[in-house]
Amino acid sequence: MEILISNSGQEPIYAQITRQIEQQILSGTLRQGDALPSIRLLAKELRISVITTKRAYEELEAGGFITTVPGRGSFVAAQNPALLREETLRRVEAQLQGAVDAARLGGIGYDEVCETLRLLWEEQV
Repeated sequence: MEILISNSGQEPIYAQITRQIEQQILSGTLRQGDALPSIRLLAKELRISVITTKRAYEELEAGGFITTVPGRGSFVAAQNPALLREETLRRVEAQLQGAVDAARLGGIGYDEVCETLRLLWEEQV
């Protein structure tokens, strides 16, 4: 499991860890039942506080992404397909909102944005 931490951004370290593990679960890199590193081991590998990794794991557990078994560790939880789709849709909407905001600031119209999206979509197929 690869996690990259940036100290230069505005995003807190625990949120960076949470986001990256969520992305790995949503992309299928991490699958149901996969073991995560212990809180202490991850803290040691990332050279951060155990409290920070504990908070990230708590956020992941609250979001239904992982389960923690006392004495055994933390594992990727079974994912509800509808919940995964909803999470993905939420992320897409956030990205599209950013694109819409940038287009408006740049004076780019709706039709041109739609055409660009269509071209990008078809390019990936």
